[in-house]
Amino acid sequence: MYPNLYFFLKDVFGINAWNWTKFVNSFGFFVAIGFVVAAIVLVKELKRKELEGKMFPIVETIEVGKPATITELILNAILGFIVGYKALGIFFNKETVSPQDYIFSANGSVGGGLLLAALFAFFKYREKNKQKLAKPEQRKIRIWPHERVGDITILAAIFGFVGAKIFDNLENWNRFIQDPIGNLLSPSGLTFYGGLICATVAILWFARKKKISIRHLVDAAAPALMIAYAVGRIGCQVSGDGDWGILNSAYISNSSGKAVIAGPGDFEKALAANKTIYFNEFGYDSIPHKTVKAPAFLPTWMVAYSYPHNVNEQGFKMADCVGDHCNALPVPVFPTPFYETIMCLILFTVLLFLRNRFAIPGQLFAIYLVLNGIERFFIEKIRVNTKYDFFGFHPTQAEIISSLLVITGFILFFWTKKLPSPVKSSS
Repeated sequence: MYPNLYFFLKDVFGINAWNWTKFVNSFGFFVAIGFVVAAIVLVKELKRKELEGKMFPIVETIEVGKPATITELILNAILGFIVGYKALGIFFNKETVSPQDYIFSANGSVGGGLLLAALFAFFKYREKNKQKLAKPEQRKIRIWPHERVGDITILAAIFGFVGAKIFDNLENWNRFIQDPIGNLLSPSGLTFYGGLICATVAILWFARKKKISIRHLVDAAAPALMIAYAVGRIGCQVSGDGDWGILNSAYISNSSGKAVIAGPGDFEKALAANKTIYFNEFGYDSIPHKTVKAPAFLPTWMVAYSYPHNVNEQGFKMADCVGDHCNALPVPVFPTPFYETIMCLILFTVLLFLRNRFAIPGQLFAIYLVLNGIERFFIEKIRVNTKYDFFGFHPTQAEIISSLLVITGFILFFWTKKLPSPVKSSS
């Protein structure tokens, strides 16, 4: 496991002197890469639709040549203060504090915040001053849908994070009510479907405001969403953020965190020896597990992984490990983030193959909803998640939402047949 860049460089290249690399969190890195990859795919898909005459630009009037306003300077100063308050605070305390914990605390460098606040405001002033005209003028410009991807990506990032936090705390309500502020500000605990739902609402509002064809937009976004999810799950796997599967009782972990075949009674002994880890989470009668041995042609970690050096520091302390992130799970689990990455890469390819085979806009997105829902519904069968009690059924939040997505996808697929084709904008 590589909870941050420091562990990757140390393991692969033997470099252990660059403490600043501890600031580069693996999960955050791959989430960022996921957004970038999704934006690239979305731009290409929107351009393709524009060339096919399915999407069109709108004309907007902008004012150029104005100096920086007080509001612009204040907003940039606030942004600079936040960055300086945290970034320089981490830098000056890098030997005594975890960067991830520091970012989500109230601690920071006031001097660093004021310094960057002044710099950000100055840079905005200088940028606008270079463009200043003797007399500001209004200009009409044409903006194509693919030129909006930057704004769409920012909206997706902001509302996706907020939605992911809200849905995670709803899913883990008992944990949330014990420490509401701590759980809201915690860097861990994110639910994909919460992020997807809130980001979708924000983007649909934006598209409507900017007169972008929503049906063509969501079709273009379908493969982008699938590849973003696949890349994001790499971050979950690499960092060991807790989004793993149930226990594989065919194995136990040795003192170095390596999965080894469990002998008779070894699984029960491992549970008893680590009851504070397992019984506090699952209770005494409901520890979920399956017994599956890896076939000879696959490495053991593909069916049983102990997530050594996981970012949440869950499990037992490994032998001969000093410092942070020295924990591994006593009983290996199914590496579900790895499975989801593989499955979503395959589904991404399927969506690319199908995107020119449906003439009715909105149907490709409907297929995405069905595929995404089916994939997540079945992976939940071997994932660890909070279960609800509905009329004798015990689904997880993700199973409920994924089922609704499948149903919605089928309804949308047939409903779009009755809708008129999107028409060219009159702008």
